[in-house]
Amino acid sequence: MRQSTLFALTFREAPSDAEAISHQLLLKAGYIRQLAAGVYAYLPLGWRVLRKLEQIIREEMDQAGAQELLMPAMQPIELWKESGRYSVYGPELIRLQDRHEREFALGPTHEEVVTTLVRNEINSYRKLSFTLYQIQTKFRDERRPRYGLLRSREFLMKDAYSFDADWEGLDRSYRNMFEAYRRIFDRCGLNYRAVEADAGSIGGEGGTHEFMALADVGEDTVVCCSECDYAANVEMAEAGSALTAFDNSSASCPMPEEFHTPDLRTIDQLVQSLNLERSRLMKTMIYQVDDKVVAVLVRGDHEVNEIKIKNYMHAETVVIADADTVERVTGAPSGFAGPAGLSVTLLVDYSIANQDDWIAGANRRDHHVRHIRPGRDFSIAHIGDFRNIVEGDSCPRCANGSIQLFKGIEIGHVFKLGTKYSKILNASYLDQEGQSKSMIMGCYGIGVSRLLSAIVEQNHDEEGIKWPTSIAPFHVHIIPISTNDPLQAEIAERLYERFRHSGIEALMDDRQERAGVKFKDSDLMGIPVRIVIGKLANQGLVELKQREHDENETVKIEDVYVKVKDWIDKTVSHLL
Repeated sequence: MRQSTLFALTFREAPSDAEAISHQLLLKAGYIRQLAAGVYAYLPLGWRVLRKLEQIIREEMDQAGAQELLMPAMQPIELWKESGRYSVYGPELIRLQDRHEREFALGPTHEEVVTTLVRNEINSYRKLSFTLYQIQTKFRDERRPRYGLLRSREFLMKDAYSFDADWEGLDRSYRNMFEAYRRIFDRCGLNYRAVEADAGSIGGEGGTHEFMALADVGEDTVVCCSECDYAANVEMAEAGSALTAFDNSSASCPMPEEFHTPDLRTIDQLVQSLNLERSRLMKTMIYQVDDKVVAVLVRGDHEVNEIKIKNYMHAETVVIADADTVERVTGAPSGFAGPAGLSVTLLVDYSIANQDDWIAGANRRDHHVRHIRPGRDFSIAHIGDFRNIVEGDSCPRCANGSIQLFKGIEIGHVFKLGTKYSKILNASYLDQEGQSKSMIMGCYGIGVSRLLSAIVEQNHDEEGIKWPTSIAPFHVHIIPISTNDPLQAEIAERLYERFRHSGIEALMDDRQERAGVKFKDSDLMGIPVRIVIGKLANQGLVELKQREHDENETVKIEDVYVKVKDWIDKTVSHLL
């Protein structure tokens, strides 16, 4: 490609509303352009990268035995109502009507469609197992699109679905896809973790893992052990340990004593006024769990984990109770709730049950109680892990490790769906005995366009992007300092044609621009290798620079091709 004809205008400054580094650089370097909030066009440079990401994904999915197809983006609303997810997705589901007033949705995912498709085609165990996948545009009406491609309303996704006759088959399909995902993200040059996760609105009956690219801009928190390979999303990470038995008849903890705390509603106010550690205070949080009110007890320095409450209670919704509900349940305004005397279910975190002598709310305005003892002063019938894990906690898997927290971008997710969709949508088969059984399903997604941003977040410097060779839009950037110099132009043309005919993708900057402009654009675009043809050309020399390094290397013109090809081959093979 000759840069004079490339449809890519670079900017020196990114738009003020571009918060993430990847968003700024992809705009500045001419990879994407915004059409509307959360809706982007991929310019030729961006599309070249996306196509390479797609190619890596296709190669690994095909190698794993998956079969590619393409399903409609327009989905009948009836399917979503039949599966029960019409109300779950809520306003994120983009709806429309055709001229006959039939309702459709623009697909945010394809569980309903693929299950219906397979239901109508497969009816025997002899046709199971198999995995189908597609790479397609998805649509979600995000409340607040942000960070460019990281949270958009229209995005490119690879989604795959496995169908098996039994759970053992699903385990094999799941492991097969899990390993394929590892190979995909390795080939993309990503620093990532596979973490235990919550299934969210996709749901399911088995395990689920998220693949998280570590990056400061990430909206998710990744929990990792310092010693072993344990990793989890913070929503699912196990915090605390089982209950330590203690004697409720012990006199070591005095009897409860109420005391006056005028206008001290928050943990911070109590800590400052009473000169106590936050860890000695008990938080009593009132939640509406479906149609039931519950109280959750955690330490003052911990945060309640609503996903854990939802899973423990087998609930659909968990929301913090409003002020009227709090006062009705506790008899006091918000800020003075305590466990003693409450008639609602108490969910007691391990950290509370394992210690004595707490300070908690008195369920009376402007009053708290000291010397609260679990089991003596309130019920401990429901003990469990109800808090977010924090840095420094012990690893729940090994004896020696401590927990470390990182920010991460979700780039892939694999689910064991089980019969969640096949049962309700009647996707069944006849087994060897002629009995009808529901198919056992798995679901596997990769945010393809999101990968674009995640890779840039991990591969950049102050000057611009640093693409891994496997997905760079071009391998080599050839820059003659002066296109008016016949010798420089001839050398540039000769190298360009040799690279092009040998399958090495080259971009030649043939523009009538100053050298400084060419170098800045080259750094911004992030092409892995730069060849500068300048004043040393009459000595048979050019300058060679790898984007990931600061140093330039002077190389003989006749050696350039072999040196660049060897470097590209080694770099790409390292990612295979």
